[in-house]
Amino acid sequence: MPDTNPTPLESIELAAEQVRQQLKLKAFDAEGVAHLANFIEAQRGILPAAEREGVVLALGCFLGQCLVQVYRGEWGTGKDGSTGVGLAGRFFFNPFHLVNAQLNEGESASVAAFFASVPGRLKAPPAARKGWIS
Repeated sequence: MPDTNPTPLESIELAAEQVRQQLKLKAFDAEGVAHLANFIEAQRGILPAAEREGVVLALGCFLGQCLVQVYRGEWGTGKDGSTGVGLAGRFFFNPFHLVNAQLNEGESASVAAFFASVPGRLKAPPAARKGWIS
């Protein structure tokens, strides 16, 4: 009998698709992230603590999938073992942390502002490594 359990990547993609459908979003794009940011703001202060982890997980999957599709990112595991999206072989972003930050801090940690900042980050030259110890 074949194994029908989804892979971790398939689980992430399925969760992202479920969020897209539930929020009635057209695509995994900047417009979807803007709606996501508004949705997160609407949840601040009213999201029951018992549901928070699941909501952060689901919304983070959607945000991460937007990074994958718009900026050609790739889901992966960071050096600390966290799940996130790598971009251009230089950046690793944890979309779950970003969603949680907006839930905690509000507009100052907007996922939409972060998403809009990605092109500038990708264009910036890599930081030079210091060859000395200070």
